[in-house]
Amino acid sequence: MKSKALARALGVAALSGSAMAQTLPPPQNVASLSATASLEVPKDWLTVVFSTTREGADAALVQSQLKQALDVALNEAKKAAKPGQVEVQTGGFSLSPRYTPKGGISGWQGSTELVVEGRDTQAIAALTSKVQTLTIARVGFSLSREARQKVEGDVAAMAIERFRARADAVSKQFGFAGYTVREVNVSAEAGVGIPQPMLRQGMAVSMSVDAGLPVEGGKATVTASVNGSVQMK
Repeated sequence: MKSKALARALGVAALSGSAMAQTLPPPQNVASLSATASLEVPKDWLTVVFSTTREGADAALVQSQLKQALDVALNEAKKAAKPGQVEVQTGGFSLSPRYTPKGGISGWQGSTELVVEGRDTQAIAALTSKVQTLTIARVGFSLSREARQKVEGDVAAMAIERFRARADAVSKQFGFAGYTVREVNVSAEAGVGIPQPMLRQGMAVSMSVDAGLPVEGGKATVTASVNGSVQMK
């Protein structure tokens, strides 16, 4: 009996709370605001993808040729590897049949990739002239995680300060002495920045032994946004 009475009491309380929530007036003197800030920073992370293709009548032979080319390139790249500065990893490796118009297998074709990336752009550029069994397929610059995290805090602080200044100005323009923050959301992202020329996918380029790849990273734009509402008072 006591449990039923308690359940009825809780139900009445819940209904009363719901009714009160529905009858509460909407908040007054609330302003929704947003502010952004951005900084341009040098891209410090270079990624070079080497690749090669082979084809032939025998699948095992094609696979062996790809493996040999990758092994030679990988051994050369490992000589320049340094944690955080020059990182080396294998990329995609594929082998697929070629078909005749009647559906039979006429041969095999395959490809393999080697990915070299890091912040030591000069070492990576020099390495491109030493890898001879693979050719350059793609090149791209980006912002490293460390560089992004370092600048995100500064950009977010700028955006927050602009949000506070805007909230103060809006409050005074409406005749209020100040404000309190009701809710706020802060986000940051790194854009592509100034576009830089890069090799198109599939356009393989071979470098001479004594000529490294010329590289120029350009800049990326890190932007922070602050969105929220304030209670003017």
